Amino acid sequence: MMTKRENQQIEMHLITIEDLVPTDHLLRKVNDIIDFSFIYDEVESMYCSNNGRPSIDPVVLIKFLLIGFLYGINSERRISEEIQVNMAYRWFLGLDILDKAPDHSTISQNRRRRFNGSGLFRSIFQKIVTICIEKGLADGKLVFTDSTHIKANASWKTEYIKQTEEVTNEYLEELDQYEEAVRNQLEAEGKSKPVRCRKWKEKAETINRRESKTDPESGFYKRKGKAEGMHYLSHETVNSNNGIIIDVAATAGNVPDSKPYIERIDYIEKNLGLKIQEACADSGYDTNLINQQLSERDIDFYTPERTEQKRGTTEFQRKDFQYDEEKDVFICPGKKELPLHRLNRTTNTVTKEYRCPKAMCKECPLHSRCIGERGTDKRIQINIFEEVVKKNHEKDGTERHAKVLLLRQIWSEGSFTTQKARHNLKFLYRRGLEAAEQQCLLSSTALNLKRMIKAMA
Repeated sequence: MMTKRENQQIEMHLITIEDLVPTDHLLRKVNDIIDFSFIYDEVESMYCSNNGRPSIDPVVLIKFLLIGFLYGINSERRISEEIQVNMAYRWFLGLDILDKAPDHSTISQNRRRRFNGSGLFRSIFQKIVTICIEKGLADGKLVFTDSTHIKANASWKTEYIKQTEEVTNEYLEELDQYEEAVRNQLEAEGKSKPVRCRKWKEKAETINRRESKTDPESGFYKRKGKAEGMHYLSHETVNSNNGIIIDVAATAGNVPDSKPYIERIDYIEKNLGLKIQEACADSGYDTNLINQQLSERDIDFYTPERTEQKRGTTEFQRKDFQYDEEKDVFICPGKKELPLHRLNRTTNTVTKEYRCPKAMCKECPLHSRCIGERGTDKRIQINIFEEVVKKNHEKDGTERHAKVLLLRQIWSEGSFTTQKARHNLKFLYRRGLEAAEQQCLLSSTALNLKRMIKAMA
């Protein structure tokens, strides 16, 4: 039987906005665990105390943005419209039923002008992380680092090829220090110093680089299996405890993953007071310098297993040469010594070159089996970081190695998946590196708040 509502009389009810928000609502839980009053101290210097019109409460401004990232609303205009009809949003902002929602243009102007360049969003992110640490939700003992590409707000029609000068050797100064350390160590051990590396001069080469006129700070991103184009990268470090994101940094899309890594590890330890014991990342971070620098910081490093590299075609391989540590020489199958001759330099490492004199090699009956018919003398190149890299990869295939890699897949890759699907990290709404970093920080803050609530439930 169909029922019609006729002559329904409008009744008056005494009700508050507090009554309209469920007790288990997400925003209630956020408000319970975070006291947002710390924002007043962060923004005090950005406001004039005795001039101008009264401003919108800065806490309201930040909460406005957080609503968008918590619920995946990617338009400030739409957030404002949602606040008009959503009682939970109003309650979170401290608005009454009849209060007008903040205008989207006011939010935009404050974000672009007042807060731009202030570091406010990093301060908010770090404050939330600090609270997580205080509550025992993050300890820094095991962390995972990875990056994800975010499509820039740049038209492909404005892309052009730009000739630019770029320094070819990024680690020159660091490698100089390691080379000198090797020479000093050999001298301290009473061994003869090898010939110094040829001096690498900082030189710039002209390269063709794709650039966007609409967002020149973005970078052309091209990796196998990924969508190419103008992008930014969000580099995130996630704690194994509860998946709390403890660090975020944004770069242009053409920056290698490994470049900001050590800097961000040092930032975490210095600014959050955490001592990292284990770190895990994908193979893009498995460089000689990163292995060495993490070892110097007493951090165990986990990366996917390395594939076996193809060896030379000659019969005798390096394993057939016996190393005499006391004399610092290699002994070949023909019982001849290969002393340390010189240090060699590439763009990312320093090697010790052991060489057999040409005359001795030429007379050796094993010559062809060792270096082939066209070779003149036998040389063995030893990466000065070899022992550290080898030590890190001794863990490959162990139970701990498998567990750490699995946790990385869950927390690190899982964070990116969630952020792109639910927390506005799929593409950028504004232009410029700072805007990109702000969006990355707010997205990570939103996810951290959800994981805090879940961990404390």
